[in-house]
Amino acid sequence: MADESLKPQDRIRAAGVVLWRPAPTRSGEPELALVHRPKWCDWSFPKGKLEPGERHRDAARREALEETGLVVELRFRLPTQHYRVKGRPKRVRYWAAVAVGGAFAANREVDRLVWLPASSARTRLSYGHDRELVDQLLLLLKSEQD
Repeated sequence: MADESLKPQDRIRAAGVVLWRPAPTRSGEPELALVHRPKWCDWSFPKGKLEPGERHRDAARREALEETGLVVELRFRLPTQHYRVKGRPKRVRYWAAVAVGGAFAANREVDRLVWLPASSARTRLSYGHDRELVDQLLLLLKSEQD
């Protein structure tokens, strides 16, 4: 079945964040927060489906809080990711974000959160589309410094 023939409710709309913080040393890489989801046994970025009537930006902040316990500030947009989940098209809008409060506590969706240098995070991520987000974040952060 072509995507054009799908009803809107058949498409998965989601939002997420690539949570980062400056390098701990001047010459180091920024660190990224990855979450481990035991249901899927994967490493990913915080993300989730939009609730009815919810805006993408609000969903990104909500999902970050629900999955990590961290209150985040959205800094800039990253590329939207498109992929399929159980045959259904999924579109996830992402933002680069920084934590401004809160603390991680394991929950039913996420049992671990790790902060890793960008290159290590890129290796640990379970999905190629997430690795693309790391590359885009690093490009944007570099362009801000230039």
